[in-house]
Amino acid sequence: MCILCIQGKPQDHSGSPSGSQLGRRDFLKASTATAAAAAGMGLFAARPAAADDDDGPEDTGKRGRRYIIRGGAVMTMDPSMPNKGEFAQADVLVEGKKIVAVGPNLHAGGAAEIDARGKIVMPGFVDTHHHQAWTAIRSSIPDSILIDDGSGTPSAAQNYFGNVLLGFAPVYRPEDVYISELFGGLAQLDNGVTTVHDVSQIHHSPDHSDAAIKALFDTGRRAAFGFFESAGANILGTNPDNQYPQDATRIQTRWFSSSDQLVHMIMGGEVYLGDPSTVASWTLGRRLGLQVAAHILSPFGIRSILDRLAGLNGGFPDGKGGFIDIRSDNLFIHMTGMSDAAWNVVKDKGAQVSIAFPIEMNMRHGIPPIHKMQSLHMEPSLSTDVETNMTADFFTQMRSAMTLQRVVVNQEVLNSGDFTTFVGGVSPGSAWPPLPPGTLPLLNVRDALRYATINGAKHLKLDHKTGSLTPGKEADIIILDATHINVFPVNHVPGAVVQLMERSNVETVIVAGKVRKWKGNLLDVNLGRLRRELENSRDFIFSKAGVPQNLFR
Repeated sequence: MCILCIQGKPQDHSGSPSGSQLGRRDFLKASTATAAAAAGMGLFAARPAAADDDDGPEDTGKRGRRYIIRGGAVMTMDPSMPNKGEFAQADVLVEGKKIVAVGPNLHAGGAAEIDARGKIVMPGFVDTHHHQAWTAIRSSIPDSILIDDGSGTPSAAQNYFGNVLLGFAPVYRPEDVYISELFGGLAQLDNGVTTVHDVSQIHHSPDHSDAAIKALFDTGRRAAFGFFESAGANILGTNPDNQYPQDATRIQTRWFSSSDQLVHMIMGGEVYLGDPSTVASWTLGRRLGLQVAAHILSPFGIRSILDRLAGLNGGFPDGKGGFIDIRSDNLFIHMTGMSDAAWNVVKDKGAQVSIAFPIEMNMRHGIPPIHKMQSLHMEPSLSTDVETNMTADFFTQMRSAMTLQRVVVNQEVLNSGDFTTFVGGVSPGSAWPPLPPGTLPLLNVRDALRYATINGAKHLKLDHKTGSLTPGKEADIIILDATHINVFPVNHVPGAVVQLMERSNVETVIVAGKVRKWKGNLLDVNLGRLRRELENSRDFIFSKAGVPQNLFR
C-alpha cells in the first residue's frame, strides 16, 4: 500500500518499476555477503600505508599504541576527578582503546602527539534513540505530526504513522536498510556522536535485521542495536518473513556472543502492538538478559498500558500466573502524557527515560517531560529520533532541552507578579517578585552536557566503558575547534559548546581509541560512492511506495 492510497487517494501502481527495472545493483544479496559486497563497491576508502599529518596518528586504537592529546581545554564529565574534571589546559593519554591518564603536563615518553591547543576535548555524545534506517527518507515529512488528525493540513497529510510506518518502511529491502544505517551512522559520527541506540523498526526478515547490525559494526562507532518490530507488518499484513520478537535468540547468538565489542543488543518491547506482543518481547528480552526499551507517549492508548505495567488497574498478566512489570532494565522513550502514579513507579524501579526534545515539540508527542523529571529528581538522556522531520545534530538537542525547560519556568516566574518596583525610588529596577513555591531550577549548560554524555552512557548500561574521560574507560573522545569564527574567543568552555557550537566545530572524533574523523574529515570512507548508493536506495523506496519525487511538494 502506498502513502497516497493510505491518504485516501488511490493510485495505479501497475507500472511501478521494480528494483531491477531501476537498474540498481544490489550490494547486499544476503546478510552473509554484506562485508564483501561493501568492499567490492568501494564504500570504504583505504588509507595510505604510511599516514601523514593529514590522516592523523597511525594505528590508533590498536593494542599498545600510545598517543597523547596535548594542551586542550578538557571537560571529562567526571566530577570525581581533580578540579571536578574540568581543566583549562590539560592532556589526555590514550593507549590502545583506553584512556590511561588525564591532567596537565603529562609525561608520555615517545607517544605520538595530537595538538589540541585552542581546542576543547570532551567525551563523545551519546544518542539514546535514533531511527537510522530512515536516512534515505530524510526531510521527507518536515511538517509532520504523528497521526493524521483529519484537519486536511500539510501536517496531517505528512503524518508519520501513515507515511513512514505504513508507507515507506514496508518496502525496504535489506540493502536499503544497510546503506541508510551506514550513512546515517557516519553522519552522526561526523557530528561527534560516538554512541547510538539504533531503534530500527525495519525487521521484515532476518536478512533485514542482519543488514542493520552489519552496518552498525561497519560504521565503527559504539552502538546499541535495538531489535524492534517490523513496521507495518502487524497492521498491513505485509512482510510475511517478519520474525519479531522470536528472532532475538538467533540474533544474540550470531552477533552478540561477546561483551568486548563496540555493538551490543537491546530488546525492543513496544507496548502499542498489543498485549501478546508485549508479553512475548519483554519476557524474551529478560530471559536473554537484555535491556528492554519501548516508545511511551501520549497516543495509541499507551497511558493506560503503562499504568498496568506499573502494577495499577490489575497489573499486566503474563498469561502464566505472573506479571510483566517495570524494572531497572527498562529504557522508556519520550514518556509524554503519562500518569503521576506510573511516573512514581518508573522512578522507584530505576527505569531510564530518553527525551527527544525537538521532535516531541514538533510532532505532537506532548510536552517533553523534563519538568516532571526534575520534580522527581530524575535526569534524562537525549535522543534525536527521526531525520524524516528534524536534524540529528546533537548541539540542537542540547539547546532544545535548555530552551524548552527555561521558557516554561521563566514564564511561570513572569506570571507570578508585576514589575513596578523602583529601586531607591529613583529609577525602574529589576526586582523580581518572590519565586512561586516549587519553582524548578533553570537548566544550565552543564546539565545539558551531562544529559548528552554520561547520562546517555548510563541509560544504555555503558557507563563502565564510556560517557566520561575517566582513566580506565575506553577512549570515546571528540576534539572541538574553539578557534572557529563562530565561537572564538571562548570565555566559558561549557557555554561555548552548548550555546554556540555546531557540526563545523567537530574537528576530531575518536572511538575506542581509533581516530575516525581528523581535521574535519571522516577517515576511511568513500563518501562519493556512499552518496550514490543512498540516492539509488532513496529512488527505489519512493518508487516502490508510490510516492512522486517532488523537491518542493
